[in-house]
Amino acid sequence: MLWETIRLALQAILRHATRSFLTVLGVVIGVGAVIAMVTVGQGSADQVTADVEKLGANTLMVLPGEDPLGGGPPGTALKMFTLRDNNALEEQLSVVRVSAPISQMRARVVFGNENRRTDVVGTDNRYFEAAQWEFALGRPFTAAELQSGRPVCVIGETVRDTLFGRADPIGQSLRAKTLSCEVVGLLRSKGASTFGTDQDDFVIMPLRTFQRRIAGNSDVSVLFAAIREGVDTERAAREIEALMRQRRRIGAAEEDDFDVIDMKQVASMLAGITDILTGLLAAVAMVSLLVGGIGIMNIMLVSVTERTREIGIRLAVGAEARQVLMQFLVEAVVLSLVGGLIGVIAGLGMGYLGARALSVPFAPDPLIVLVAFAFSAGVGVIFGYFPARRAARLDPIEALRHE
Repeated sequence: MLWETIRLALQAILRHATRSFLTVLGVVIGVGAVIAMVTVGQGSADQVTADVEKLGANTLMVLPGEDPLGGGPPGTALKMFTLRDNNALEEQLSVVRVSAPISQMRARVVFGNENRRTDVVGTDNRYFEAAQWEFALGRPFTAAELQSGRPVCVIGETVRDTLFGRADPIGQSLRAKTLSCEVVGLLRSKGASTFGTDQDDFVIMPLRTFQRRIAGNSDVSVLFAAIREGVDTERAAREIEALMRQRRRIGAAEEDDFDVIDMKQVASMLAGITDILTGLLAAVAMVSLLVGGIGIMNIMLVSVTERTREIGIRLAVGAEARQVLMQFLVEAVVLSLVGGLIGVIAGLGMGYLGARALSVPFAPDPLIVLVAFAFSAGVGVIFGYFPARRAARLDPIEALRHE
């Protein structure tokens, strides 16, 4: 008897194929949108985590902040660091594994007929260790190059592509501002970051070379500290803050004129924002799924009205009310399940295309796929029950009189 009910339900669906397709479309859009939104959101969160790992699992950046006594516009009265400040982090704090001094500025670099405006960075070999950079070609700086301030440089993949194409840049000389420097190393590409910046667009030279020949001063603008494995970054940040307040002679009642940025906290904040946005978008998609369920209910009510005489004949020849109810309920559930299945396929496809377009990992969540599909089945049961009950409660005599 159950199979006969299912057969009749499928015949009724196929009899009105166009109407059934339009009914299913609402469920397809709802399920597909939920899966696509959550998949892209999860991929974005994974990308944030991966970008932070590229900088180093436990890294802190110490930046000069606005001087509270400067009295000038924000960003103009900055007290920079010195090389001794950076070395003090390594020498006096056991939580710091390695700390790299960094100074940088935007400048145009030239090779032959090609040129590019990029970041010119002054640092030493500690930066390659702290930021976990790997060399694709060449080598880091020698001790003699760092000490003497020799004009040598290491470049990123983007600069290599612009100036040298796919040719080997090692041993070539490029010009940064007015300084000609020999390329001794090429770093392995890290690609774009979560913030949309190109992590391979730079020229790195010894700090002393940069200070003497490019910047014209001895300032250090960033201290990039890698924390020892197993040490809590919050504890490390507190110790760095205490040391820097002491070195910069900041009184107990005075505010810091520097900032300590924990990359893990930045990643957590970005991931949290991504999760909230993903949840909001998924909620909107759920609304469209509910609208699809209402569409199923409306179409089933129309179907009951159209088939009133058919229902009356079935009841008159001995069909039970529960059999009529089951037939219409099966029709609604089949429509929602077909819509859910197509929606899952469409959602995964849209999620894949969205991940490719945004350059984030394709990270489908099997649980979300299962929940979305189960929700579509629930929509069929809930919104299909009321039309089915109405059909089952029809009076056979009145139904047979229906034109």
